[in-house]
Amino acid sequence: MTRSLPTPRGALTADRPLDSLTWLRVGGPADWLFQPADQDDLALFLRDLNPAIPVFAMGVGSNLIVRDGGIRGVVIRLGRGFNAIEFSDDDVVTAGAAALDAHVARKAADQGLDLTFLRTIPGSIGGAVRMNAGCYGSYMADHLIDATIVTRSGETLTLTPDDLQFAYRQSELPEGSVITRARLRAGRDAPADLHARMEDQLARRDASQPTRERSAGSTFRNPAGFSSTGRDDDTHDLKAWKLIDAAGLRGHRLGGAQMSEKHPNFLLNADNATAADLEALGELVRDRVRADSGHELQWEVIRVGMSASN
Repeated sequence: MTRSLPTPRGALTADRPLDSLTWLRVGGPADWLFQPADQDDLALFLRDLNPAIPVFAMGVGSNLIVRDGGIRGVVIRLGRGFNAIEFSDDDVVTAGAAALDAHVARKAADQGLDLTFLRTIPGSIGGAVRMNAGCYGSYMADHLIDATIVTRSGETLTLTPDDLQFAYRQSELPEGSVITRARLRAGRDAPADLHARMEDQLARRDASQPTRERSAGSTFRNPAGFSSTGRDDDTHDLKAWKLIDAAGLRGHRLGGAQMSEKHPNFLLNADNATAADLEALGELVRDRVRADSGHELQWEVIRVGMSASN
């Protein structure tokens, strides 16, 4: 990229490889990686950036495949200026978009505030808002009061859940916008009880998911249209893992990519996989499940960038 860019106070790095910034450890370089110093720095940069240059907001890379050819344009990754967690007397938690979901859950529990559903969700608050993240029957949509964003033109806006039009694993955000913080409403409970509940959630997660492997969490959305609730009456018939298992793809490999033996809806970088390996295995799974059950699996993992051949 040869077009001139604004000069921000934060870090702006050219040709930055992104593989080290994703949980799957794959992906080519971004033309530019911008790590703003604070919200004003972000807003001024976007205001002054050539409108023809595309922007992609990246969290901690927990739910992301960056293709091997990398990303054209500017990748924005929020850091320390966006990870504050604050509490108010009306049981409202204000969290920067870069604050880790698990950290927010723990800090809230210390205050007797129940955001325990966030404890086992990988990633950061910005991504949780964008994806309407949820588990155990609770979703971001159930707790969000509002979210602050900076638009592609550099304007700062506050969006309500109605503005975001939350649905299962999705929201509606203006193209090129960046979430910078969220205000969440939490219920109250004894801190010890909240921490005990989270320990139980972690134990159940570790028993059923490949938490020590390189993955990006759940690969496909559940055709049932909801996350696992953790309740005894939860049904698995239209869960993605069940359909993948029924199609005979538990543990299936393609190149260095593998569907987990432990949880078939987890796509793993098992042996120096490329992004192309991972995406090809995912598409093979979609084809086989469609042929076996008639269900069309939708990607939950976000795939961005150019293939190596482009």
